Amino acid sequence: MTREELVPIREEEQRRACRVLGIAEVLFLRHEDGMLEPSLALRRELTRIVRRHKPDAVVCGDPTMRFYGSIYMNHPDHRVASDVALDAVFPSAETRLIFPELLAEGLEPHKVRTVFIHSSAQADTYIDISELLAIKVAALKEHKTQMGSWDPTDMITGWAREQGAKRRLKAAESFRLMRLHDT
Repeated sequence: MTREELVPIREEEQRRACRVLGIAEVLFLRHEDGMLEPSLALRRELTRIVRRHKPDAVVCGDPTMRFYGSIYMNHPDHRVASDVALDAVFPSAETRLIFPELLAEGLEPHKVRTVFIHSSAQADTYIDISELLAIKVAALKEHKTQMGSWDPTDMITGWAREQGAKRRLKAAESFRLMRLHDT
């Protein structure tokens, strides 16, 4: 297996996972795995997407989380993607003078109202996922090249129960919630 051969396989796994979740459209930026860098070019790409799709909410990871306890280190691509996503949301997507070339593409500034930051040590919002937990696990299992024969059900269920217990929920996901704009 080469890196080049793996790309279409992983993209199809992502499409299948999104179908399980009921997501119709998936965008791939096709940056090389393990090589993502925080750059103005990447921020421009994400700003373009935010301005084009005008989301009310964005979900991303916490770029400050490098370690999860003493058994897991956050992937550098995940930290970079989270950091650049936040910079694209604010200030880039909503500021006219940042990336003015996007205006020439007809992409006017857009203000994202809410950002849900997952995997944050400063979580303040807990969402009950007890009825959706099986769907979450099923979607994760679609990533066969990364999961192999390992079944993540116990781990994901355990995490969800642990987060839920903090708010007396059967299963939850936690987020640091950023409310950037009311309207």
